[in-house]
Amino acid sequence: MGGGSCVQAHNLVVARFDSKTRRQNPEGVVGMRSGKLWWTGLTLAIAGCLALGLAAGWTAPRKEAILMGVAFALSGPLAVVTNSTVGPVYDMWVKEVNARGGIRVSEFGRRLPIRFIKYDDKSDLGTATRLLEKLILEDRVDIVFPPISTAFLYAAAPIANKYRKVLIGGPGGAAKLEEIMPNLPYFFQVLNYSRSQMPVLAAVLRELGLRTVAIIHHEDLHGVEYKDVALPEFRKAGLQVAFVKSFPMDIKDMAPLIKEALGARVDALVAFAYPDQTFLLTRQAIELDANFKAIFSSVGVNLGGFRDAFGVDVVEGMMGGGAWNAKSGRGARRFIELYKKHFNTEPPDWWGQLYYYASLEHLQQAIEAAGTLDNTRIRDVLATETFNTVVGPFKYDRDRQFRGHLGQIGQWQKGIFEVVDPGKNRTAKPILKPAWPKKR
Repeated sequence: MGGGSCVQAHNLVVARFDSKTRRQNPEGVVGMRSGKLWWTGLTLAIAGCLALGLAAGWTAPRKEAILMGVAFALSGPLAVVTNSTVGPVYDMWVKEVNARGGIRVSEFGRRLPIRFIKYDDKSDLGTATRLLEKLILEDRVDIVFPPISTAFLYAAAPIANKYRKVLIGGPGGAAKLEEIMPNLPYFFQVLNYSRSQMPVLAAVLRELGLRTVAIIHHEDLHGVEYKDVALPEFRKAGLQVAFVKSFPMDIKDMAPLIKEALGARVDALVAFAYPDQTFLLTRQAIELDANFKAIFSSVGVNLGGFRDAFGVDVVEGMMGGGAWNAKSGRGARRFIELYKKHFNTEPPDWWGQLYYYASLEHLQQAIEAAGTLDNTRIRDVLATETFNTVVGPFKYDRDRQFRGHLGQIGQWQKGIFEVVDPGKNRTAKPILKPAWPKKR
């Protein structure tokens, strides 16, 4: 008996029951006795079909590939983040998985390769949300990946949750997301952000003996949120905040802000900024010979390209969000070697890339453990199991937050982005930033 015969058997049971009950009960109300008879007949029909199917050599449903998709910035101001951090990691992981034959999904009885769809959101939030829905509703992807940046992630998480799609928050993080996560069961937070980093930065600045700080920040969610978290942490640590100033996302001249910090005679200049703004700040501080005992900028300092653009001696002592390096453990060293194999260079990002790769590793393990591409079952595995990744054992807490980061604050010292957090993750003690080297 084939699939068509099983359908015919099901239809026959339903038709006979329907005919009988309509004669006995023209209003269509199913009584207890007739309902039981109908379920008994249907159950027997299904059981017979299953038995015959197994005897005939049942085969799993066919699927040619796992369809995964992302909408992130391949152009516009955020493209530098995509192209130097998360983009290469996604490409590397897909190549690694497909070289091994794909991800094993027991529902389909075999390994399935990954087919990866990438859309350019042009660094535009409205475009990003429209493309995310296109991936889900039109392309019908099995798995969605997150966009770039805090604000974009904040917008994407409710959309993914609406359609019951797992969204692992790699490139971005927000305290505001943490507040609404109880209503977003399909969202998982991987990367560290303001709430874990700012207490550590405050402790490092105090360890260096600093007392006064100026804060500048961009007007995006990242900058506003970091500022809001930093202020009470700095004051709690006994740091005096001389002033707080915001700047537009498309700022072209930071000289007035730098001069104001010089005029306030602060020990530390702290910026909550994205890479293009961090590069501008550094370049203009050098031009003005504006020396502070510490300079921190949240995103951009962590990039190898930042060190290479200005030079090892120039960036000495600069601090940024992060952090990890080859001294952070065996998994970190394994990731560095894997990255070199694919791109013939060291990883260019000493904050997020390790965690982006770990998020993909544990996603694969969750799919294989669930045995299906059903996102609800994958979600349940992610929320409860421990996974083996390049950052070590990877497990979310009850709030679906990963807390096992290898560092919070990094500092360039002799060409290495050292972890300067107090405690067991530290790879080097923090140093005061030396004066900018004199031009030869």
